[in-house]
Amino acid sequence: MNAPIEFEQPVDREAFLKLAKYPLIKHTDMLEEMRIEAVELCVSAIEKFPTNLEKATQMIKEGMDKKFGAPWHVVIGEGFSFEITYEVKNLLYMFTGGTHAALVW
Repeated sequence: MNAPIEFEQPVDREAFLKLAKYPLIKHTDMLEEMRIEAVELCVSAIEKFPTNLEKATQMIKEGMDKKFGAPWHVVIGEGFSFEITYEVKNLLYMFTGGTHAALVW
């Protein structure tokens, strides 16, 4: 007779979101100064507009255009994949708030 299988309890969503407050950079090839500025801009925009991601993307794009010159592109969402062509040393793919991914190039 087989022994009963024990399953782990699913992680509580609130506990996960508390744990995931810090930004998680999945991929970047930006220089340190640009990366720090872009991460801070993404985090502040998503915190400021958690329900209006279009406004958050606009805020990030305008900030990056002003600081590093145009044109910059921004995508924020919860479930997407991407295949892009970008200029070397100008890509950031990160998660913040536990649920939102931000792609800046």
